[in-house]
Amino acid sequence: MGPKKARSGNADKGKRKAVRTTIELKKEIIAKYEQGTRVSDLSAEYGMPKSTISTFLKNKAVIKAANVAKGVTLITKQRPQIMEEMEKLLLIFIKEKELAGDSINEVVICEKALQIFSDLNKETPGTSGEGEGAFTFKASRGWFENFRHRSGIHRVTRHGEAASANQEAANNFIKEFSDYVKAEGFVPEQVFNCDETGLFWKKMPANTYITKEEKALPGHKPMKDRLTLLFCANASGDCKVKPLLVYHSDNPRPFKRHNVMKSKLAVMWRSNTKAWVTRQFFTEWVREVFAPRVKEYLAEKKLPLKCLLVMDNAPAHPPALEEDLVDDYSFIKVKFLPPNTTPILQPMDQQVISNFKKLYTKALFRKCFEVTNDTQLTLREFWKEHFNILNCVNLIDTAWSNVTHRTLYAAWRKLWPERDSEGLEAESAPVVDEDVAVVDDIVAIGKTMGLDIQQDDINELVEGHAAELTTEELMHLQQQQQKDMVEEISSEEEERVEDISSGLIHEMCAKWTEIANFVEQHHPDKVVANRAVNIFNDNVMSTFRKISERRKKQQKIEKFFRKEIRQATAEKDSDSPQQKIQRTETPEEQLPSVFIEEDSPSRQ
Repeated sequence: MGPKKARSGNADKGKRKAVRTTIELKKEIIAKYEQGTRVSDLSAEYGMPKSTISTFLKNKAVIKAANVAKGVTLITKQRPQIMEEMEKLLLIFIKEKELAGDSINEVVICEKALQIFSDLNKETPGTSGEGEGAFTFKASRGWFENFRHRSGIHRVTRHGEAASANQEAANNFIKEFSDYVKAEGFVPEQVFNCDETGLFWKKMPANTYITKEEKALPGHKPMKDRLTLLFCANASGDCKVKPLLVYHSDNPRPFKRHNVMKSKLAVMWRSNTKAWVTRQFFTEWVREVFAPRVKEYLAEKKLPLKCLLVMDNAPAHPPALEEDLVDDYSFIKVKFLPPNTTPILQPMDQQVISNFKKLYTKALFRKCFEVTNDTQLTLREFWKEHFNILNCVNLIDTAWSNVTHRTLYAAWRKLWPERDSEGLEAESAPVVDEDVAVVDDIVAIGKTMGLDIQQDDINELVEGHAAELTTEELMHLQQQQQKDMVEEISSEEEERVEDISSGLIHEMCAKWTEIANFVEQHHPDKVVANRAVNIFNDNVMSTFRKISERRKKQQKIEKFFRKEIRQATAEKDSDSPQQKIQRTETPEEQLPSVFIEEDSPSRQ
């Protein structure tokens, strides 16, 4: 019996642990095979037996048709499609909550899962089954654990709303902070705060309607597009730092079209698929933007080279940042706000970011007014076809520049009430009047354009950037992310053939049509011929045809704008000098000067 046990133990050691392959990976393997990769090469690349790869290929029709949530390994009849859709939307919700810095735990996730499931079930009745034996979803502990393992989510404990914040901890930190800055000898000019915020840059107030066109302004219902901004300023209110902007695309089409040099933008541009600030991006911003700007500012003020950066414990903020800042960056000290005190103490949360978003909306409305007033474009045409991320960056610069000294100074009242206010007592007064004035300006501009808009609509818009997303909004955001991914892939395809002229592409497409017709007519095996032609059409020639169509469409748009510019130029030549100064530029002229000379100074 002994030897048998030994053999059994050795056999167990030699066994390979079974690993289930996710549906996403199976789709990836099938796609590579269809692009020409051999089974043997796929087996070597993924470390799988050839028989396993062959099984995937045998069932490729079912696998390719599967629309499942991240991490799912099996396609079963017992798992309704509504569950897949619910979990996809739930993942988007979780990531948005993490970005906003809100608390995420099992209770919050399960409650949102139930809400999304209920909304989807109402929208598509019968998808989860009806009558006796119908599928019901209870968001049980078992479901949560399986979902957590499939999706790879983890608990994130961050600040919630002010009502649940730890007031006692905040009071203790205020005293601790005051003692610290006194002991270290920091003055308001040397103390900075930074914070991130999401911006749905193409979102309009919910009740905005174009009365002249009798239709709702496109873009106000869908979430459309989101980016993340990091803002930073000091306690004296006279030093703003260049913002960090994270977008889902590294080189958007408007950047390519206008040869934009990202280093000369009014923001530090970074990108990842979710448009999130990461620790890497944050550290790069500290070294490349924050440190040089603070050095320059303190030198101008003739102050000692030292500063304090106050921030919350967001996932993107490295806990050991101060230890990593050595040599040229050792003058930067870091202090973290206590957990659950951010809504109470964080200066950027005290009307600075909300004021920025109102100013951004004002700049957006003014841009719309200028375009519709000085070009032949309607508001709908401009919004749908010509308002892009490059325009957005320009508006962000305008809005951040217009956040006042008074607003920035007043934001530190709660964290640093004992701050020296020599000659600045008035700066600590409430900034409500400023916000009201900005909202009034937005409403006035909107009504000039024929928009039906009220003050409450603007306030609701600003609050909506941080509000919990509805199921409908999550669905719109998911669709937008999928669309962006397709456009990014299409853009990459075009980059690889950008040196090929449109004329040559047209010529090759014509020749291929001639060859395909010849093969289909004269090949002895019609089935083989048709299959080969269809594969080449779908996998090769379709790419060139799409590129050709996009180029034709872009040429039409550019031709239209060239006509507008020529007309505007002719009008300017007939104007008086004063009229020339006052005349508003056309949309194509209103681009930031970030794509001109390489040797022009970089903006900080």
